[in-house]
Amino acid sequence: MKAFITAIGGVMLALGLTSTAGAATRVGELRCRVNDGSGYVVGSSHKARCVFISMSGHRERYWGAVKRVGLDVGYTRGAVVRWAVFAPSDLGPRALTGDYVGASADIAAGIGGGANVLVGGNDRTISLQPVSLKTEGGLALGVGASKLELR
Repeated sequence: MKAFITAIGGVMLALGLTSTAGAATRVGELRCRVNDGSGYVVGSSHKARCVFISMSGHRERYWGAVKRVGLDVGYTRGAVVRWAVFAPSDLGPRALTGDYVGASADIAAGIGGGANVLVGGNDRTISLQPVSLKTEGGLALGVGASKLELR
């Protein structure tokens, strides 16, 4: 299982490096707590509470939903996800509001992890890169396309 997680992490990192080509400036970090939930073989949807912390320390709160289409089987207890936020320039207020899409992979057996690389927001100029693997509990396997909606 450790080899699987390492391999998935490498793939996600490679995808992440290619998606930041037009967004070279790190403007902050997005942290989300994702609610418990079940996967339904072809997809899942989980509500999330998020906070964006800019490089200057300013905080903005967002409500969100994490959705996946693809293989998603099992049950996960609340997950914590952290992304580095990259954009072409400093962001204005509520600039992260919008939809983000990308690839994701997760595995949990008691404890587990995963990664999501997402692009979206203002004309798809904002990139969310994993700061660390997502931490979660439960018994689940998921690989597919992900969508994060921030409001």
